[in-house]
Amino acid sequence: MDGALGVARDTTGFLPALFDFTFTHFVTPKLVRFVYLLATIALGVVWLFWVFVGFARGAGTGLAVLILGPVLFIIYLAVIRMTLEFYLSIVRMSEDVHHRLPRA
Repeated sequence: MDGALGVARDTTGFLPALFDFTFTHFVTPKLVRFVYLLATIALGVVWLFWVFVGFARGAGTGLAVLILGPVLFIIYLAVIRMTLEFYLSIVRMSEDVHHRLPRA
């Protein structure tokens, strides 16, 4: 159990959960951090790319991308975060229901 929240933690590793064909272990909670990190890095790389492209096209375009880029970065990152939290909450609800069901 996880402290005051009372959330049970799955102790199965990533690879055993990935190849669990009975779907008794969920892989989503193990992947969420990694996917969020990759999304953050990818958004940063894309923003830097567009900054370089913007300045290659002209100073005005480059400054616009440099100023508006972080705003769009935050918006996209928030949408990605909310989507990942949605998927994680669905998995946690499923785990909770699974643990509350009587064992057959």
